[in-house]
Amino acid sequence: MKKLENKVAVVTGASKGIGASIAKHLGAAGASVVVNYASAKDGADKVVAEITANGGKAIAVQGSVANEADISRLFAETKKAFGAVDILVNNAGVYKFGGLEDVNAADFHNQFDTNVLGLLLTTKEAVKNFNEKGGSIINIGSAVSKTTPPGSSIYTATKGAVAAITGVLARELGAKTIRVNSLNPGLVETEGTHTAGFIGSDFEAGLIATAPLGRTGLPEDIAKVAVFLASEDSSWVTGEEVLASGGVR
Repeated sequence: MKKLENKVAVVTGASKGIGASIAKHLGAAGASVVVNYASAKDGADKVVAEITANGGKAIAVQGSVANEADISRLFAETKKAFGAVDILVNNAGVYKFGGLEDVNAADFHNQFDTNVLGLLLTTKEAVKNFNEKGGSIINIGSAVSKTTPPGSSIYTATKGAVAAITGVLARELGAKTIRVNSLNPGLVETEGTHTAGFIGSDFEAGLIATAPLGRTGLPEDIAKVAVFLASEDSSWVTGEEVLASGGVR
């Protein structure tokens, strides 16, 4: 029997990158997966097709985590398709880098609305739909909350907030047997990090030079840890920040 057999997982921002890999790995482990996306329908449909082609169950549901009506619809569609939720992966996130001179209210609110408020609103709605036996919430944080790189003040602040919220919610939801952990990736090669110019840059070279494992991460490096945190293998783990960064800290 697969370790997530008969479990239902919702993964936000799962049309590409780390979220897509997490969704596919959860599906391979036996979970029925809801692939949430904000705008990249083709990407989400591709993830669903891959899961189902491998014998799994999955649906794609559009919705912005910063919009309460979209979140309500996300879980209504989840309940209709698969029933109660066992696993929530709060992966949806945005980022924009720049020095202090570039900080402005629009960028601040855009990043905090998705990365922090969106996570809270999604979790709030998810808990109403969780299995009565409890389950696992995995918040995708970032190693930047530890490494604090220059030019990332707003983004790093959002991920610092995710770490703090993880600790709070682990305590609030423990009585419901809902575990809450933060999975914090280092630099991972994705469509997003290519577009942002990190891959092949001096920034990446510097990280690789200081990384004990000597390489940039891949989406599956993070997804494998997510499966652990989603499963009963981590049944005594909650309120933790799990750093998956190849040793960069």
